[in-house]
Amino acid sequence: MKILCDHMLGSLATWLRILGFDTFYPDATMTDEEIIKRAKTEHRLLITRDKALFIKAKKEQVRTVNLQTTHLTEQLKQTLHTIPFDTSLMFTRCTVCNTLLKAVDKNTVKQHVPPKVFETKDVFWYCDVCDKYYWMGTHYDNMMRTINKLTQQT
Repeated sequence: MKILCDHMLGSLATWLRILGFDTFYPDATMTDEEIIKRAKTEHRLLITRDKALFIKAKKEQVRTVNLQTTHLTEQLKQTLHTIPFDTSLMFTRCTVCNTLLKAVDKNTVKQHVPPKVFETKDVFWYCDVCDKYYWMGTHYDNMMRTINKLTQQT
């Protein structure tokens, strides 16, 4: 499922990427009309907290979810009630730019990650757009706790 989160939902967009959803997040200069056009052209589910954007998108027959809360956990719960969630896609996208990550050989990351990480981890991924490396560290454990809580409640 392809998603477009509005300007107010940057944290939600990051979490949806963590969960493996192809999630576009517009920059601040993108107008409502441009957001609607992109959602429509790319067949993206538009997730918004902006009532005016929600109404405009509905008129344009864009599939839209209107979130009522500013609380991230509640936003995630509401979103996961709306769209199917495939656990096999988790941690496959760059949280910054949405690019699919590539598995990389451990020997190629030595100069790019902290020494302790290199010594203790064996599996790494790379975003060739952001030049960012990923591995399953303590941040991974924290994210999994959050995901487990969410999926038990949905």
